[in-house]
Amino acid sequence: MERPLTQHITFPPLGLRQYEAVGGYQAARKAIRHMTPPEVTALVKESNLKGRGGAGFSTGMKWSFVPMDVSGPKYLVANADEMEPGTFKDRWLLEGNPHQLIEGMIVSAFAIQATESFVFLRWAYKAAAEEIRKAIQEAYDAGYLGKNILGSDYSLDMHLHTGVGRYMCGEETALLNSLEGKRATPRAKPPFPQVSGLFGKPTIVNNVETLSYIPHIVNKGAAWFQSLSHTADGGTKIYGVSGKVNKPGAWELPMGVTMRELIEEHAGGMKNGYRFRGVLPGGASTDFLVEEHMDVKMDFAGVAAAGSRLGTGTMVVLDDQTCPVGFVHNLEHFFAQESCGFCTPCREGLPWTEKLLWAIEQGQGREEDLALLASHATLLGPGNTFCALAPGAMEPLQSALKYFRDDFERHIKEQKCPYGDHIH
Repeated sequence: MERPLTQHITFPPLGLRQYEAVGGYQAARKAIRHMTPPEVTALVKESNLKGRGGAGFSTGMKWSFVPMDVSGPKYLVANADEMEPGTFKDRWLLEGNPHQLIEGMIVSAFAIQATESFVFLRWAYKAAAEEIRKAIQEAYDAGYLGKNILGSDYSLDMHLHTGVGRYMCGEETALLNSLEGKRATPRAKPPFPQVSGLFGKPTIVNNVETLSYIPHIVNKGAAWFQSLSHTADGGTKIYGVSGKVNKPGAWELPMGVTMRELIEEHAGGMKNGYRFRGVLPGGASTDFLVEEHMDVKMDFAGVAAAGSRLGTGTMVVLDDQTCPVGFVHNLEHFFAQESCGFCTPCREGLPWTEKLLWAIEQGQGREEDLALLASHATLLGPGNTFCALAPGAMEPLQSALKYFRDDFERHIKEQKCPYGDHIH
């Protein structure tokens, strides 16, 4: 099994000369010296690489929306602001092989003819910041960044920008506002960032995992990338599992492995004394899946057909000794805290949802609270808020009400949490 993204991850990571020794920067040389920008975009589009940040949109298609006939600067931004609860895949790539990301950014920037690029990094990733800063300087010293890269007429600068810890910056236009020094609130679309993004100029924002695939696609081709997958979605995927499993962690596997394989084989199954009850398949802002879904293929279409989203592909497992109400309350507390406050349903609705769940968890719930929670799941759902934060927050809530309703009702009937103090 080929694992292009993780085969050269080491701690500490490879320096530039070591990275070159295993084929590093060959894709940058190939693209800049022997390909045109439209050829690079066409290759990525043909590979069927879909964005690994959660949305799953075609990467090559996204690039193709950048106007190539306009003068002035264009920008490329790597979204390394990994703050989705339960998600830790990008940190692995950032700390373990920063040159792979930098090379991916160079090739991607060349494809859209960007002249400036940024790594927008989560504030807490201190080790990653140190490694990225070091790798960027090495790339400048070797002539892969700066003026006239590899003797060509193409120039690119790259900067590390550390965020200040807002989940909202996972939304690309809020990230761009933050990068401009403004409050991290989402922008109205259209215009989309590909046309009017950072400082009003054409901008592409891609996830770290997405960008890290680019050198491998350029080196080995679209057909090779598609052959790595079990499904129509091309490539491999970094999957993760956390919770009461024997071997929590992250693994690079073919896109489309089943949930059962991930949990039972790679994560070693549930710990002794714990039973599987459900899982958030793609981070905190995805709908629960349960036992009946264990053989679902973990790709964009397969998880969507089961009623959830692949998201980041990093699972959070719920066991039979953890209170589902407390579990969901913990998530809604996070989402309420992280709302940017820009639109009323999210600003007012998320704290109200969190308070209702807290009351139920504390034994003060009323029967009518379940109807109120269900109505919030609709009122804060898609199409009713300015961005996807609140609709994402409603996914674990609405699915918990569907699959674990007996637990909610038992809290209200017994006027206490039947699970004790496992999770509050």
